[in-house]
Amino acid sequence: MNERQAIILGTGPAGLTAAIYAARANLNPLVIEGNEPGGQLTLTTEIENFPGFPEGIMGPDLMENMRKQAERFGAEFLFGIATSVDLTHRPFRVTVNETDEFYAQALIISTGASAKMLGIPGETEALGHGVSTCATCDGFFFRDKKIVVVGGGDSAMEEATFLTKFASEVTIVHRRNALRASKVMQDRAHNNPKIKWVMNHTPIAVKSEDNHVVGLEVRDNESGTTRLLEAEGVFVAIGHQPNTAFLNGQVEIDKVGYIITNPYNTATSVEGVFACGDVMDSRYRQAITAAGTGCRASMDLEKYLEGSFVHDWSMTGR
Repeated sequence: MNERQAIILGTGPAGLTAAIYAARANLNPLVIEGNEPGGQLTLTTEIENFPGFPEGIMGPDLMENMRKQAERFGAEFLFGIATSVDLTHRPFRVTVNETDEFYAQALIISTGASAKMLGIPGETEALGHGVSTCATCDGFFFRDKKIVVVGGGDSAMEEATFLTKFASEVTIVHRRNALRASKVMQDRAHNNPKIKWVMNHTPIAVKSEDNHVVGLEVRDNESGTTRLLEAEGVFVAIGHQPNTAFLNGQVEIDKVGYIITNPYNTATSVEGVFACGDVMDSRYRQAITAAGTGCRASMDLEKYLEGSFVHDWSMTGR
């Protein structure tokens, strides 16, 4: 039986940080890379808000450096997707690519959350080159430029309001006449003079020239006419989907699908299973906060394997 002390699922900032700490603790973790090795940062160009890089660093370079650091201390990486798990007894079973089985005394889940995309022509090709899913990450690069934000919920209002710190103009596009956002978030956006509105319009294509976004083509849902909203950036803010389907309900999750952890540590509802990064954080979703939770998860896992970690799910109040 292919058994390890620790298996880590996911290789974004959280998973790779957890791997570094677990490897330095001589746990020789097996890290399952997932279908997006390096996580969403591999789709990002320059990162300027990760501490330690005064001139910034490219997203793929940061992830590669973290991976090499983990490998240096003995972490083993396996390309593949965790398609199912059995958490009913130890050792936990992790099935990779539906066929390969691995076992672990403790498990860290850092499978992240995927940004929901529009699924329209030109969107994927321009991701990281004018199309973004994170205003906090990329807003700085659009100083004094026109931006379009797609969405009608709280996230879209928050992203649009934040982007007015940089952009000359922000246009919110929503496919309905009414927003889903809370009234306070709507009022905040409506009261911002930099924000314009295109309601009851459906995005149909991201337009680019010379590898740079030039606008978003939209269709009027009433008349059927189309037009191009000129913009150098398109921010998609229609939500995130945590990657937890493979757990099949064996770990407690919230109504959206994010893993619920103990507020005092990274323990999940299953003893010996820990979670970190965007798969359990619907609020911050930053590389540095994900890395911090990866550190915590690995330290919790180490204490658990030593027998000194107290799993008290009653402390969550659930």
